[in-house]
Amino acid sequence: MLNKNVHTFIGCDAEYDKAKIVLFGAGYDATTSFRPGARFAPSAIRNESFGIETYSPYQDKDLLDCKVFDSGDLELSHVNLFGEICGRVKTVTDDGKIPFMIGGEHSVTFPAFVCAVHAYPDVNIIHFDAHADLRRQYLDDPFSHACVIRRCHEGDIGGYEFGDGRIFQFGIRSGEREEFLYAEKHTHMQKFNFDGLEEVVKKLRGKPVYFTIDLDVLDPSIFPGTGTPEAGGVTFEELRKAATLVCSSCNIVGCDVVELAPNYDPSGVSTAVACKIIREMLLAMS
Repeated sequence: MLNKNVHTFIGCDAEYDKAKIVLFGAGYDATTSFRPGARFAPSAIRNESFGIETYSPYQDKDLLDCKVFDSGDLELSHVNLFGEICGRVKTVTDDGKIPFMIGGEHSVTFPAFVCAVHAYPDVNIIHFDAHADLRRQYLDDPFSHACVIRRCHEGDIGGYEFGDGRIFQFGIRSGEREEFLYAEKHTHMQKFNFDGLEEVVKKLRGKPVYFTIDLDVLDPSIFPGTGTPEAGGVTFEELRKAATLVCSSCNIVGCDVVELAPNYDPSGVSTAVACKIIREMLLAMS
C-alpha cells in the first residue's frame, strides 16, 4: 500500500486500493546530453495541471470519474535510480495496477521497462520520440538517455532476452547512421510521423504494451521546453490522437511521459501541453 501524495495531478486523488492507474514522478536528468532541467518536470506538471480542466471535450470523459492515484515523486540519484524506480513499478504492478511515470529524462524508462518485461515476458514497446535512442553508449555511458531503447532491446543488463520485432518507434527524425541501421535489423521504425500506427495497434491488440512518449517528438514551435529540441516534429493534435489511440486500444501495462524541461519555456506553454497529453492518456486508459 502506498501513501497518497499531498500535491497531486489534477483530479488524481483516488484511494490507492480503488485506483486502476498509479502516477509517480521520476525527476532525474543526470545523463542529459544537451540541456539539463527535466528533473523539474514532475513538480511543474502537477503545479500547472490546475490550469487545465479535468474534463476532456475530445473524449467526453472527466478525470473526476476515473480512479487515478498520485503516489508522488521518487528521490533519485545516479546510484539509486534503478532500484527506486523498479521498486515503485513492482509494487504497483504486483497490486494489479498500471504504473504511469512522469520523467525526467528518457533514461528512467529502462528500469521501469525491466520490471514490465519480468512481469509480462511477452510485452512490446511503443515508442514516440524525435530521437532513435539506439546508441550502444553515449560518452562512455550505456545508460544515457540516448541509449535507452537500445538497453530495452538488448536486455542483457536487465537480465532478460528480448527478441526482434517487438519495439515500434514513431516520429524518429534524429540519430547516428548506426542507429538507423540497427533499427532496420531489430525494431520497426516509422520516421517523421505516425503512419502505420493503426496497423501496429491492431497487431498488438490483447498483448501487453509498454508505452513511452518522449515529448520532443513534438515540433519545438509547439514544445520548446525540452533539453534536445529537434525541428520537424509532429503537431499537438497529431500526438494527442496517436497517444489516445494507443492508450484506448492497447493493453497498457506501464507507460511514461518524459523530457519536459520546463525552465526552457518561461511562457509555461510546454508544461501545459505536457499536462494535456497526460490527461488524455489517463482518460483513454480509464
